[in-house]
Amino acid sequence: MARRGQYAKGAAKRAEILAVALDVVAELGTRKASNREIAARVGLTQPGLMHYFSTREELFLEVLRARDERDHERFYSPQHGFQGFLDVIAHNASVPGLVRLYVEYSAEATLEGHPARAFFEQRFAWVRTLMVEAVEQEQAAELMGPDVDVAYVADLVIAAADGLQVQWLLDPSIDMAARLSRLWHGIRAASWPTVLA
Repeated sequence: MARRGQYAKGAAKRAEILAVALDVVAELGTRKASNREIAARVGLTQPGLMHYFSTREELFLEVLRARDERDHERFYSPQHGFQGFLDVIAHNASVPGLVRLYVEYSAEATLEGHPARAFFEQRFAWVRTLMVEAVEQEQAAELMGPDVDVAYVADLVIAAADGLQVQWLLDPSIDMAARLSRLWHGIRAASWPTVLA
């Protein structure tokens, strides 16, 4: 019985660390979000912190996972479709440290054997599924043409979103959500064949 209580305490502490690490990375970015800072904010030593996450990379990967879960709960619902995606992108402008972490890790995940590779493969499949559903909703509402290559549009919008995040990190005056919205509306308009008189 004591073992179950210890496990629950450990899981609760791990969740607390993740919540704090999310805030620290969002506030300070990956370079300044030290293990010391995160540990201090949760009342642990650095070795105590590493008891819950064996490496800094593991901690940051779990931060990305927790961010996705939080954003999904906060912004997505089946009826929101593409607007939920836009809401996440708009929110990202308030958390530059998390955007930088995402950009850095997604680039590093392209290396064979990188610990983040499986996470990003699964994440892209998940986001692609959400985007395909958004396109299909648009088609059902007759906002997007029926002959649109759904997978192509999903991949294009995801690539644009990721590229805009890199550009935004270099130039914060870029309105990522507005540019994605214009792209989406352009795809809508182009998806209907022109009627010849």
